Amino acid sequence: MAIRDRETIKDALQKKGFRLNDRDHMYFTYYSQDGKKSAVHTKLSRGTKYKTLTDNLLALMSKQCKLPKSDFIELVDCPLTREVYEEKLHAKAII
Repeated sequence: MAIRDRETIKDALQKKGFRLNDRDHMYFTYYSQDGKKSAVHTKLSRGTKYKTLTDNLLALMSKQCKLPKSDFIELVDCPLTREVYEEKLHAKAII
């Protein structure tokens, strides 16, 4: 079972090219390395019961980020670089 801290995910997404739109929830949109806004987006809840995210929420975020859950975990944990992530999005014709 995968569990990740909300702040760890927030920091990792921003390091990998996602920009934060801070409202009632934390909404993230991916911007390519050339600065173009993409249709890839996800969100994190601010609720106190969401300080850690378990498998079901990680799976949902991975779908929103157009990755298998294992790749999303690598994106958060940093073995999957921004460049490789963007290559995966290009290969799927998402960006």
